[in-house]
Amino acid sequence: MRPVRTAFAGALLGTLVLAGCGQTGGTTASPSAPPATSANAAPSSAAPAAGFPVTVEAANGKVTIAEKPKRIVSLSATHTETLFAIGAGPQVVAVDDRSNYPPEAPKTALSGFKPNVEAIVAQKPDLVVVSDDLDKVVAELGKLNVPVLHEPAATNLDEAYEEITELGAATGNEAKAGEVVSSMKTALGKLAAEAPKDSKLTYYHELDQTPYAVTSKTFIGQVYAMFGLTNIADEAPDAAGGYPKLSAEFVAQADPDLIFLADVKCCQQSKETLAARPGWKNLSAIKNDRVVQLDDDLASRWGPRVVELAESIGASVTAAAKAGAN
Repeated sequence: MRPVRTAFAGALLGTLVLAGCGQTGGTTASPSAPPATSANAAPSSAAPAAGFPVTVEAANGKVTIAEKPKRIVSLSATHTETLFAIGAGPQVVAVDDRSNYPPEAPKTALSGFKPNVEAIVAQKPDLVVVSDDLDKVVAELGKLNVPVLHEPAATNLDEAYEEITELGAATGNEAKAGEVVSSMKTALGKLAAEAPKDSKLTYYHELDQTPYAVTSKTFIGQVYAMFGLTNIADEAPDAAGGYPKLSAEFVAQADPDLIFLADVKCCQQSKETLAARPGWKNLSAIKNDRVVQLDDDLASRWGPRVVELAESIGASVTAAAKAGAN
């Protein structure tokens, strides 16, 4: 059995605004979502795959999977990326409409935000993976004896590593999952070690042009903290659970050295659009060409590709430190 996760207070980063995931209380299954088993799987005279049955403790409690899944449905873009990274891709038969990576993922019209139980069951899954329990989809699938793993948005890197490990155990790809986690730790550790020391750079990470931001208490904020950056949103009057809505005046007064945009694909934001906002054209980040356009997907997911996000941040920090922050 995988290590027990003790807290699930994360918020799922969306393309524009974050949808919050509530506390699950950790180790006990909800009365409305009984632990699911693979009792609906077709009988087989073959011996179970090595390592099965396996019990994984997720946000919806202890989930026992009798046999190695052959028909996995993912309703989470992050978990789709993870499943393919750990070698479970051939077992995945359908993914949700927001799962756009890797390209070979079997994308469908299924939605993780508006789950349709009938459409999910039509895929004949022997395992469903979700990051949100919207419309009580976990309990509804449980009534049909469909095993479901509820793995919410990670609030820190350790939770991200743990979810990858849990998915590895649940799908029979534990060894490869361990390799992915080890590789991530090594890569992120190297990036953090190479980061300029005592740069005293400040930054603003924009989720959308409202503008919503992130504080250092969020998953993304902790990635930035690896590089010794100071987050201007930490001083916001209303942190809103780590995702405060800032005023244009607040950002202008803070005058961050670096601005990272996570609303490029969705909202076509750039240095030019920022400069057109009232009071922003003279911001240091704009004048010094330190507005970084991130990949929206990388900036909103907590799977293996967080390393690519960290690489983008690290390169920008190094360049700014060398140039000398004003």
